[in-house]
Amino acid sequence: MKVCVLGCGAYGSALGSVIDKNGHEVVLWTSFEEEAKELWETRISPKLPEIILPESIKVTTDLKEASEGAAFVLVAVPTAFVTEVLTKAKQYIKDKPICIASKGIEQNSCLFVNDIVENILGTDNIAVISGPSFAIDVANEVPVGLTLACLHKKTTDLVIEAFCNEHFKLRLASDIIGTEICGAIKNVVAIASGILHGMQMPESTIAMFINESIHDIKALIKGLGGDGSTISSFAGFGDLLLTSTSPKSRNYSFGYLIGSGASKQEIEDYIKNTTIEGLYTLKSIDQLIEGKNVEMPIIQLIDDIIYGDKCPEDLVKFLIEKP
Repeated sequence: MKVCVLGCGAYGSALGSVIDKNGHEVVLWTSFEEEAKELWETRISPKLPEIILPESIKVTTDLKEASEGAAFVLVAVPTAFVTEVLTKAKQYIKDKPICIASKGIEQNSCLFVNDIVENILGTDNIAVISGPSFAIDVANEVPVGLTLACLHKKTTDLVIEAFCNEHFKLRLASDIIGTEICGAIKNVVAIASGILHGMQMPESTIAMFINESIHDIKALIKGLGGDGSTISSFAGFGDLLLTSTSPKSRNYSFGYLIGSGASKQEIEDYIKNTTIEGLYTLKSIDQLIEGKNVEMPIIQLIDDIIYGDKCPEDLVKFLIEKP
């Protein structure tokens, strides 16, 4: 089986390596000629330098070459570029099953990735994989578990065949929107958790914060038409716990800078040089929940801490005063 992976970043490369090790053909696509050339020649991704890509994985900038004959397409580009990439790829992939590994909400449109796929490709033959799985851990073949949300059995079977082995577990679900919400909102929560860690708050306070976040995310899922129980899945609590407690998380690390009192220049440099999905989600979430009878005041507070006149100490105060 051939799988086309759109995106040569750390996560796309790591997932591609799993599929390759399971005996399938993998073609990684990138829009950048220099990135493709470096990967092809060195087999080392600058975004995942600890791992050497197998020689059997192909790398290309040609969408037709990447997708031709593929059993399904794995979308692993940052959410901000999904529309651009799918629009370019539409003529080659419009009839293929799509598996989404990208997490987040598109700015301005406030669309989740499955909505973008449906709008551009006109298909609901979509799977979403999401869960606690840093790229380096996936590539190093440590045990990881992800949620696979899909409504099409044939596509579900293809994704299971591509990924599952003695290290990689997929637990099935049908709640695509809830799975996407968890994957997006946990990045914002991780920023706040990083702020608390940067302030040297103890584990008890961090646990309190994560618990409060679970309640709010569950309400958000239900308010947007998903299944509230999805918060208990790998995509929900599992990914929330990982992203909110580890320095490997870019969102957590960004929050840590704020909480530890880093200079404005340090914070701006980090934003400039790092993809922080939680910032994109933060800018969209208020608009997304408008009129949905869902309240998430912590979102506004995080926005005010980053862009407004609130300080990290207000986050601690908020936790005590929150009903």
